[in-house]
Amino acid sequence: MRLLATVLLLLPISLFSQEKGRGKGPGVFDTPAKNLKILTQENLRPAMVAFRVGLGVQCNFCHVEGDFASDDNPKKEIARKMMGLAQEVNSKFPDGKQHVSCYTCHRGETEPKMAPPPAAPPQ
Repeated sequence: MRLLATVLLLLPISLFSQEKGRGKGPGVFDTPAKNLKILTQENLRPAMVAFRVGLGVQCNFCHVEGDFASDDNPKKEIARKMMGLAQEVNSKFPDGKQHVSCYTCHRGETEPKMAPPPAAPPQ
């Protein structure tokens, strides 16, 4: 539950307007989603936008093109596990705030950043 609230608080409203502004007919979020196991219909859009920003990817990174409900792409299950991980970590803080998100580790990249960049040599 905290993950869902966190995702909703994570994204500014401007990101939502970008999604709506594309105007190429009915969008992905205009029809009820199928195969939701962690997210709900209400928090689906903010979560997907958070993934796009946090990992710097497009929908087909985790989804099968044209079949968003399919679990054939293994990255979709990894994303579900990572949502659970973030939710677990955030639940350990008594203040109820989000302390970690996808961006915490990924920094806009598909692979998590495991170490800081090397320091510049002294001049």
